[in-house]
Parts: sequence; C-alpha cells; structure tokens
Amino acid sequence: RRRTRDDGRGDGKRTIEAMSTSGQSGTALQSRRSLYVGGLADAATESTLRAALIPFGPVKNLDVPMDYAKGTHKGFAFVEYEDADDAAEAIYNLDGAELLGRTLVVNLAQNHQAKLGSARPVWSTDEWFREQVTGEKGAAEAREKEKTDAADASALKE
Repeated sequence: RRRTRDDGRGDGKRTIEAMSTSGQSGTALQSRRSLYVGGLADAATESTLRAALIPFGPVKNLDVPMDYAKGTHKGFAFVEYEDADDAAEAIYNLDGAELLGRTLVVNLAQNHQAKLGSARPVWSTDEWFREQVTGEKGAAEAREKEKTDAADASALKE
C-alpha cells in the first residue's frame, strides 16, 4: 500500500510513502529512519549529540556504544528518527558538518555485516584443541618441522 502526504514545501506537491500491507512500517532500518553518526569527538556527550540532532525532527532513540575498558564512547552513534524525512534532512545537513572540532559522517545505518571467515569459531580446527591440551603454541607446526628436519637429515646421510 501507499499513502500520500503534503511534503511541507508549500508548493502543493505530495510525497508518496510506501507502507507494508499491515499498515505499519517495517523495522527502523527498512524504513530508512535509523542513521549512523561517526567521527564523534571524545568530548561529545549524548546530550550534545541529541542537541545537534533534534533540529531535524523528534529523535525516537539515540544509542552511543561505550568502550567500557576506556570509559568513553567508541566514536560513533546510532540515531532513530520518528519520520524518514527527518532522517533524510539530518543526513543532508550533518554529513560533513563539524561538531566539537571533528567532521561528522552521517548516513543510513546498515545491518551488521559479518566479514568473511569471522563467523568461524577458533575451536573449529583440531590445532586449537591441541594447543589448549598441550599448552604449546603451534604444536602441529613444531611436529611438522621435526618431520621435515628428520627427512632432510636422512636425505643428507644418503
């Protein structure tokens, strides 16, 4: 289904918005309301960031991931707006803008993308178990080196 609404420009044009068949919009990522905000200065706080984001529309959710080892934020945040148009305005106005001396990177948030090989657990090979049992690092490599050294020694004797 689709619905139209006044785009607020005063020119009489209307914006068409896609809606799911149930009448509700999908997740925030699907509805284009969630943004990634990167390049945050160490001095930036959640209230500072909220103050920079609120002029573009009501903020539904603001998440600033923390690095608990350092006691600071990780330098990026995720913000969800009530309306996709507000999110688009925030991208247009804040991407490349400066906040507390740092240039912001603002774009649509994306689903977590696993990197190739990162989903494989460390214990997926027998080598990891051997190292844990024997307490040796590279036990298999050491055994393989011994075999090749022995083969080389026997070849030299002949």
